[in-house]
Amino acid sequence: MPINHAQLRAFHAVAEAGGFTRAAAVLNVTQPTLSGQVAALEEAYGVRLFERRGRGSELTGLGRSLLEITRRLFNQEAEAEQLLAAARGLATGQLRVGADAPYDIIPLVAGFQRRYPGIRISMSFGNSEAVLEELLARRSDVAVLPDIAVDDARLHAVPLRRDRLVVFVERGHPWGTRRSLPLAELDGQRLVLREAGSRTRALFEQAMAEAGVRPGSVVEIGSREAVREAVAAGLGVGVVFESEFGRDARLHRLALRDIALESVEYAVCLQERRPVRAVRAFFELLQEGPALA
Repeated sequence: MPINHAQLRAFHAVAEAGGFTRAAAVLNVTQPTLSGQVAALEEAYGVRLFERRGRGSELTGLGRSLLEITRRLFNQEAEAEQLLAAARGLATGQLRVGADAPYDIIPLVAGFQRRYPGIRISMSFGNSEAVLEELLARRSDVAVLPDIAVDDARLHAVPLRRDRLVVFVERGHPWGTRRSLPLAELDGQRLVLREAGSRTRALFEQAMAEAGVRPGSVVEIGSREAVREAVAAGLGVGVVFESEFGRDARLHRLALRDIALESVEYAVCLQERRPVRAVRAFFELLQEGPALA
């Protein structure tokens, strides 16, 4: 009896994601659908691949052995795709790119496009959580994201550069002539922050919590551009990575004097997608430019 490819893919997704809920989001299917596919695979061969414990699950010994095989299988599938793409010499094809901000990815994409003008490129932007989800769901091929878990076996990550958080205010603000301030001075201030899922917000709120700093209130806004406009209108103090501040005569940037809130930006793809020709070409291009050691 030939093995059911969809059921095998479902097993692989659950095993790699570490659970049914996460895997269902990655594959963009319902959890009952995914559970049914895995259960059908187990029933077809009379085996148990997962031990269900409450709302969680763990691979059995057989499941771990099968995962080693599916990793090889889907890597070979990617290699087959690479072979066919290479036969065209990257004269045509597609590269789907995701990023949490345009500042790092746009120059990379521009360089890639100059070298491979026949490749159609699509780009999408969102907060870090959403961009990673798109990558894991295979709806993007490569992504640029901060502070990736480099020990995640599913991912291949290359560091690009370090960045640090700064705060900014409108020019007429009492802090509008200062160059820096301690984090403690933000206690009781009204802050303008990105939505939950933003790496900027997560890093900053963690630092405030550790320092015992409590904002007076938080204005939550869903895009960097809107955060800038809100701060320019006097709605509060904004937070941004230094590379994202840009030039705006209405705004004034201040360094945080007593703490260095740094993040590392990475170019990332799924390990199983590394052999795909367009993805491999993207990372080969990175090797020619300055990347962090």
